[in-house]
Amino acid sequence: MHANTPSYQLLVIGGSAGSLSVVLKIIPLLKKEMNLAVIIVFHRKSSEDNTLIDVLSSRTDFTVKETEDKDEIQPGVIYVAPADYHVLIEKNKTISLDASEKINYSRPSIDVTFESAAEAYTDSLICMLLSGANADGVQGLLIAKRLGAYIIIQDPQTAEVSYMPEQALQKTQPHLLLNSDDSDQLLSVLTP
Repeated sequence: MHANTPSYQLLVIGGSAGSLSVVLKIIPLLKKEMNLAVIIVFHRKSSEDNTLIDVLSSRTDFTVKETEDKDEIQPGVIYVAPADYHVLIEKNKTISLDASEKINYSRPSIDVTFESAAEAYTDSLICMLLSGANADGVQGLLIAKRLGAYIIIQDPQTAEVSYMPEQALQKTQPHLLLNSDDSDQLLSVLTP
C-alpha cells in the first residue's frame, strides 16, 4: 500500500476530550527503529503540571518532553504541546511557539500544527485526529491531505467524544479510519 511513498518522518496527533486513552494505546507501539518523531497537540488547561509527560513517558521507549521554542525535531522524541501556545513547524524542521489568539477556541490549535507540519513535511507526514468536542483540526487535515500527508481519523464510534472525528469525516476521506482497539491497523502504517 505504501510502496511508492517515502517513509514517514513525523506523526502529529491531535485530540481533545477523550483522546488521552487512545494515545496511551498508540505510543507503546512506537519503536526507535521507526525513525519517527511525534508531536502531540492536546487541548490542555493552563494550570496542568507535568503529570501528562510522566504518564506518557511510562508507556514508551521514546523520549517525552514538553515542547520548547526552537526545538529541533528529532526522531525518537515525543513533543507535547504546552498549554496556551500554538505549535508551529518551521520549514527547517524546528518548532516555534506562538501565543497569538485562539483558533477554534483553542490554544494550542490542532489546525495550526497540522497545517504548518504539512508545509514542512508534505508526504512524509502522518496526521491523526482523535476524540474531541470541537472541530479544531479539521481544516488542518484538509490542507495536510492536499499536501500529501497520510490522514488518520479515529472512528467516531470508538471515540469517547465523537464530535471532532465526525466533523473531519464530513469534510474528507481519511487513508485510515482508526479503530482505537486495533493496534495492528496502526502498526501497518507506522512500519515502513
